[in-house]
Amino acid sequence: MATYAIGDIQGCYDEFRRLLDQIEFDPVNDRLWCAGDLVNRGPDSLSVLRWVKALGEHAVVVLGNHDLHLLAVAAGVDRHHKKDTLDEILTAPDRDELLDWLRHRPVMHVDEKKDFAVLHAGLAPQWDLEQAVACAGELEAALRDPGNEEFLNAMYGNEPARWSEDLTGIERLRFITNCFTRLRYCDADGTLHLHEKALPGTQPEGVLPWFQVPGRRTADDRIIIGHWSTLGFHVGDNVWAIDSGCLWGGHLTAIRVRKKKPIEVFAEDCIGYRQPG
Repeated sequence: MATYAIGDIQGCYDEFRRLLDQIEFDPVNDRLWCAGDLVNRGPDSLSVLRWVKALGEHAVVVLGNHDLHLLAVAAGVDRHHKKDTLDEILTAPDRDELLDWLRHRPVMHVDEKKDFAVLHAGLAPQWDLEQAVACAGELEAALRDPGNEEFLNAMYGNEPARWSEDLTGIERLRFITNCFTRLRYCDADGTLHLHEKALPGTQPEGVLPWFQVPGRRTADDRIIIGHWSTLGFHVGDNVWAIDSGCLWGGHLTAIRVRKKKPIEVFAEDCIGYRQPG
């Protein structure tokens, strides 16, 4: 039995299936970890959702920003963006079943046997792994609440930009959401810089990739992330970043997750599709 983690699929269903063929993924015996953003911008998000959902307990999906955007659009609290490709999901006969399944996915998965955690974007440097799991649970509870429209309507925004134990209500949830689904950079005191998206080396002085902040409390924990397509496949600081930009004409990347042995890397070229712009 093998466990594979795969980067942001974002509706690139053909590339996804070719990569699974390349790694000889066995849906009966193997496990698949998806690092968020199953949907949007690519041409066939509906097929991706259906296929991964059908894996049942053989798939772990952590939620990304595009997955949350789909839930917000479906709830009527956010508008379509120009480049969205969500209509096929929103008009599908199994729409409600798919959306209910999606909003019950975690935002963080920790596997003690593999000694790995997987999440979409990042963690506040002030959090240790135990606190990160607790914060993930708060966000998951808000998403699964029958009245989650109120949260979805208020989750957007860049403030507050720094963690405090005193944060409460929607401000606390918004900060947690931004870490798990949007974070790339912050400064040495843990203030989030959510507007910075490009390669390391282009950011302002004093702003660092979140995983390079000195004193980060999860520095000894092995973490798999997606989200950062401009970074591409990257291994360092106990972080494996596996969004290699399939949507933008790059690759879809999977890694085989093991506790001790080296991690094998597999990539599938994006053929025939590139997100405009």
